[in-house]
Amino acid sequence: MDVSSEMIHSLLPVFLVTGLGASALTVGVIDGAAEALALGVKVFSGLLSDLWGKRKPLALWGYGLGAISKPLFALASTSSWVLTARLVDRLGKGIRGAPRDAMVADLAPAAVRGAAYGLRQALDTVGAFLGPVLALGLMVLWDNDFRAIFGVAIVPGLGAVLLLFFCVREPERPKVAHRPNPLAGAQLKQLSRPYWWVVGIGVLFTLARFSEAFLVLRAVQGGLRITFAPLVMIGMNLAFALTAYPFGKLADRYSSTLLLAAGLFALVAADLGLAYGDVWIWLGILFWGLHLALTQGLLAKLVADAAPEDLRGTAFGFFNLLSGMAMLAASVCAGWLWDRFGAEQTFLAGAGFCLLALAALFARGYWGQEQRPIQESYPSTP
Repeated sequence: MDVSSEMIHSLLPVFLVTGLGASALTVGVIDGAAEALALGVKVFSGLLSDLWGKRKPLALWGYGLGAISKPLFALASTSSWVLTARLVDRLGKGIRGAPRDAMVADLAPAAVRGAAYGLRQALDTVGAFLGPVLALGLMVLWDNDFRAIFGVAIVPGLGAVLLLFFCVREPERPKVAHRPNPLAGAQLKQLSRPYWWVVGIGVLFTLARFSEAFLVLRAVQGGLRITFAPLVMIGMNLAFALTAYPFGKLADRYSSTLLLAAGLFALVAADLGLAYGDVWIWLGILFWGLHLALTQGLLAKLVADAAPEDLRGTAFGFFNLLSGMAMLAASVCAGWLWDRFGAEQTFLAGAGFCLLALAALFARGYWGQEQRPIQESYPSTP
């Protein structure tokens, strides 16, 4: 699915600006709204997976919607069409996200959960690397025919649905006569203070970084030919893919505080490189990927560790809902700053917010006290 999605996303900002005449603010609104929808829907899909006691059916529906959305991009003639396609695509992502993340925790023993999420992020990012590579080759071969490339993206999307349906086996969960409502007061009280601090830190991190669409626009503004726009996502995802699993393993052994702080420093370096242009843009793109590798799997691990097993879907849902609201705010703000003050000031503002998030991270004594993984027993699975 990442091959399918990133074939489109690596070209979409340029397609909107050069093909449909959209502004940077429009790009920010479309991307921010789409990502916010995806993250917000995860609350309901996660809650439903806990209430139902099943993860895979919801994941299938989500991947199916993602595949169905791809033809809409090829048919888009206005920004409104693109917005509709993005919303359908991200609705699918929202439906599948929390059940899938909870299923990873169901399958992975607590002692190696950081490595498990790091591996998932790494494989996710391999697809996100291959998608732009394929898009780049087709851009050269087909003389910048955006719509034809968007059409090709349908094929790997359908492949993801078939792979999930036939090859992934969900672990059996104990059968109970009645599963409690995850939103009931007594149930929500099981989401402890450490969990809500993880949520708060996740929101701060999301506010400090906006949509990757602005990386593509910045590189094109800096002189990159439109044909080679996918190189931006290739570079970012290569850095992400190569380091996500090693950093995930470190999350099982070392301080969360230090790893999260390192992620923020990487994002500051990325913002500064992107702000000052020239060759620094490419260093900024690589550091952006390193930031994602350091933080995304680690935050998922912290959510899984802090939440009870029967509330994991709901826990991931709330985490992603609030992160989605932060992503919408960050992307809209970035688009407004870009149109009003230019790209340099946009990325400098991002670096400033990173420093605020870093101060908040170290201001909490809680983060200096690592939590022991929740001890659980898991059924043997093939």
